[in-house]
Amino acid sequence: MTTPVNGQSPNRRTFLSAAIAASGVAVAAPLVGASPAAADDRPSRGDFPHGPPATAQRVDRELAALLKQVDAKRIEATINALVSFGTRHTLSSQTDPRRGIGAARDWLFDQYQQIAATSGGRMTVEMQSYVQQPASRIPTATTITNVVATLRGTSDPTRTYVVSGHYDSRVTDILDFTADAPGADDDASGVAVALELARLMATRSTAATIVFAAVAGEEQGLYGATYLAKALKAQQADVQGMFTNDIVGSPRAEDGTLDRHTIRLFAEGVPSAETPEQAAARRSVGGENDSSARQLARFVREVADNGVTGLDVRVVYRRDRYLRGGDHIPFLEQGFPAARFTGPREDYRHQHQDVRVENGVQIGDLPQFCDVDYIAAVARVNGAALWSLATSPGTPRGAAIRTNRLTNETDLVWERGTDPGLAGYEVVYRESTAPEWEHAVRVGDVTAVTLDISKDNVFFGVRAVDGAGRHSPAAFPVPRG
Repeated sequence: MTTPVNGQSPNRRTFLSAAIAASGVAVAAPLVGASPAAADDRPSRGDFPHGPPATAQRVDRELAALLKQVDAKRIEATINALVSFGTRHTLSSQTDPRRGIGAARDWLFDQYQQIAATSGGRMTVEMQSYVQQPASRIPTATTITNVVATLRGTSDPTRTYVVSGHYDSRVTDILDFTADAPGADDDASGVAVALELARLMATRSTAATIVFAAVAGEEQGLYGATYLAKALKAQQADVQGMFTNDIVGSPRAEDGTLDRHTIRLFAEGVPSAETPEQAAARRSVGGENDSSARQLARFVREVADNGVTGLDVRVVYRRDRYLRGGDHIPFLEQGFPAARFTGPREDYRHQHQDVRVENGVQIGDLPQFCDVDYIAAVARVNGAALWSLATSPGTPRGAAIRTNRLTNETDLVWERGTDPGLAGYEVVYRESTAPEWEHAVRVGDVTAVTLDISKDNVFFGVRAVDGAGRHSPAAFPVPRG
């Protein structure tokens, strides 16, 4: 009786290995699970039912040290501070020093300024404001202000990654800006994640730039995130990944059960910014599941769903939940890879009225609605993803699969990156029915390769690798004649 290896029989595996060797490709690691982490070094699946992908990379010491420093008490203090402002409704007071969105804005700006002081001048903080004219859910002209902290990369500063939460809040009546709307889960929890990661990363160096943002106007129509995404586009920032954290405070479902082991990550398929012609070309080769957003989600699974973060990342193949949307959508519309972190299920009964505030004092049990240990685990997932992205080479550009030869071979080409730490490239591939990359083949510092594997049967990707074995998200090769 033969035993399958990663879903393939030894005979097929042997055939593929021999085929690649015959094609002249230098294979620097085993065909199955070829990655810096050998199979025996990967953590036990334990409470992570999906387990780390076969192509996952090793958690290096610096990342492990960073994740250990995520502090649930600091996260709790941030949420309590934001709750204490009573309401953070976009239409609430912008001048009252103790209540309303203006007080929350000023407090966040001060917090980020204190963090920036520890960065050696690499982090800058700004209040990014504009006046939103009357529109849906905005009855009068209203100033929308994002608090944005930018940690500049040391060697590749144009390449940018963004993490955000929205600091505005609401009650069920979207235009009621006077009632208490503490918004501990929606979305002080997400703001606390970004703030905690800024504290930890400000004193560390990364190759690429990381933007930590607390955006406003989300509940009224994603106004703050839209402004931020357009501003980054206008600055010609090379945004290669964006995560919004929205409603990440409670693992409690409506029936009262708990799921402290799962965080959902929503990732869209055919990109929002693609033209109809581009979308049609993607569909023609079955690439609906290989958008840049889904490659980003696969990367998160590879670096964060491995036992060190405490959570299983459940990728959902949708842009967002039914009837709703989040701050990643404006980034998708600008053509940036983006995805949304949110809890395992939403507790609609307490989403907006989670705690009560009287005279600036919280009344109620915050842990009942925001599990700070769970939020700390969400922060570790975000931290693992952001740190791995910002310290690894960027995603390859110009990846293509040549279709000018009628053959069972596969010709792949791509552009060489300019990352200082770039050591070469890997080709990853998977069965057409597999959700994640199953195999990786190190091909060296080249920009073209021919594999004796039929392009008709599997999906390919190309990813950059540095000298330490850290890799980028994969680039999906588009057909090219």
